Amino acid sequence: MLYESKIRLRISSGDAHYGGGLVDGAHMLKLFGDVATELLIYTDGDEGLFVAYDSIEFLAPVLAGDYIEATGVITHYGNTSRTMRFEAKKVIAPLPGSDSAAEILEKPILVCRATGTCMVPKQKQRHEPPRR
Repeated sequence: MLYESKIRLRISSGDAHYGGGLVDGAHMLKLFGDVATELLIYTDGDEGLFVAYDSIEFLAPVLAGDYIEATGVITHYGNTSRTMRFEAKKVIAPLPGSDSAAEILEKPILVCRATGTCMVPKQKQRHEPPRR
């Protein structure tokens, strides 16, 4: 069984790291970490630890004012490891030239995707993993 976690948030001007309101890619990885934590709490009853990213692709810019939806699924359960797949999509963007208008994107823009591995030590697992 695949469990999915989803968070949506607005990127603030305080998150911008570069000129033009551009946000650094590490911000998407932070969101993926939050998604992974929720998935592990849901499936194992413990936050676990992020061990490694296997792949990361930054596909489109993220700017202050964008609304990002980050999702993740556990794709494989090992004895203590959990392999996960993540995506971040821009779902709302500020309207250029306006200080307050924004538009819901008809088709969300994939801005980042990644795969990674987390682990939950056996002694911290409070739930049985889903049947494979």
